[in-house]
Amino acid sequence: MNLYVGNLSFKTTDASLKDAFQAHGQIESARVVMDRDTGSSKGFGFVEMPNREEAMAAVSALNGTDLEGRSINVNEARPKPEGGERRSSGGGFSGGNRGSGGFSGGGSRRSY
Repeated sequence: MNLYVGNLSFKTTDASLKDAFQAHGQIESARVVMDRDTGSSKGFGFVEMPNREEAMAAVSALNGTDLEGRSINVNEARPKPEGGERRSSGGGFSGGNRGSGGFSGGGSRRSY
């Protein structure tokens, strides 16, 4: 079972995350998600536990508890969207004149 762990301290490592869950059962993996541009923690991670009962016990025992100075959120991870969809960061504007009649920062404006 894959568990989501949120509100992690930026000092939390894969090893310290694994240590926090190990008392509650076998751990397949523990991973703090890192920003690929900065290399710093994004403040959340995932712990995979093969035994569902142990995983649910870990959720009950650890949700809301302190880990490295932060009150962590622990729950069952949601599955990834099918097809590898990514969320848009919004916007979608790529520059140029929008044609909305407003000043676009370039070109000339007509006066009638």
